[in-house]
Amino acid sequence: MVVGGGPAGLMAAETLLDAGFAVDLHDSMPSLGRKFLMAGKSGLNISNAEPIESLLGRYGSARPRLEDAIRAFGPAEIVAFAAGLGIETFTGSSGRIFPTGFKAAPLLRAWLRRLRARGLKIHVRHRWRGFGPDGTFLFETPDGPLAVERPAVTVLALGGASWPALGSDGVWSPLLAARGIATRDFAATNCGFDVAWSDIFRERFAGQPVKPVAVRFGDHEIRGEFVVTATGIEGGAIYPLAASARRALDEGRPAVLHLDLMPGRDEASLVAALSKPRGRHSLTDHLRRCLGLSGVRAGLLREGATPADLATPLAIARRLKSLPLPLTRARPLAEAISTEGGVALQALDDNWMLRDLPGVFCAGEMIDWDAPTGGYLLTACLALGRAAGQGAARWLGGH
Repeated sequence: MVVGGGPAGLMAAETLLDAGFAVDLHDSMPSLGRKFLMAGKSGLNISNAEPIESLLGRYGSARPRLEDAIRAFGPAEIVAFAAGLGIETFTGSSGRIFPTGFKAAPLLRAWLRRLRARGLKIHVRHRWRGFGPDGTFLFETPDGPLAVERPAVTVLALGGASWPALGSDGVWSPLLAARGIATRDFAATNCGFDVAWSDIFRERFAGQPVKPVAVRFGDHEIRGEFVVTATGIEGGAIYPLAASARRALDEGRPAVLHLDLMPGRDEASLVAALSKPRGRHSLTDHLRRCLGLSGVRAGLLREGATPADLATPLAIARRLKSLPLPLTRARPLAEAISTEGGVALQALDDNWMLRDLPGVFCAGEMIDWDAPTGGYLLTACLALGRAAGQGAARWLGGH
């Protein structure tokens, strides 16, 4: 039995089917892969083509546990997997690997057709509610409570705690904790943040992208873009820094991003350009004429600035190259792209089986690991689904 119909659960099911076992899959939603489909609406990146050592480094402290699974089923294998479903892919300039159509739906449809043809039995609107006193698996269904006799093996792929409307709500965590399984509280990663914008800035610039820009927090810098929101900021240049910034806020420390609003130019060239005679032009006109700086980036330069910050070409150049942006709080967990927390890595053996629940395996985002966006999340979910399926098949072979 597999519980959870996202990428990790589907990959675990396919692995067990390929090993010759019958598989039933239960999911709480009316259809499978809902978070996967939503993530793919803006352009699905299924993996990343950067060198394997660099890719593995994206998983931080969880790398030692995830490495074997990802090396066995990494970007090349994921591309081949997609090709086997009739989905062609290409690698973008960022290294992200996309289906040629950019969407998740064709891949998911083809995958489900193949799984059903191989005998997968799918049960939707079956929400797992824990264990019965006799070891049964309890589900809430439209027809009422259902107790399923404990199968030979079970792979749980229940997701994290972000996007609860799509089924990834984390309500399973207390059910495992009640059985003595070590879990960690969920926390937002790959998330946006609130910023104390002035009313004028918010009204003028909410919804606008900031690009090009480099964003630094501590020793880490990300180049790309982000979006100003009514409450703060979100986007690709923010998400890789989100976990560290959120932890700082949780610990009561200040979390201040530093923005380089002119990442293609050094401070000296900015000073030289700004030192040109200004005449009767306003600072806004001077910035536009000398630097091509206007709109939201010019607004950021002024937001929260003191008169001294804009008094001289050197002061302006320094602010453009390292503009402080204090964060007030992380956006709510339900808005995060992904979460850390869930089943502790030490609760699982090398086959991804729960040490205290023999025959029950875990896969995907329900395990306590984290990765940035850019194909890394899905890569690990697929790799862990496959690894848990293989572990379950080995355990079956030994029992």
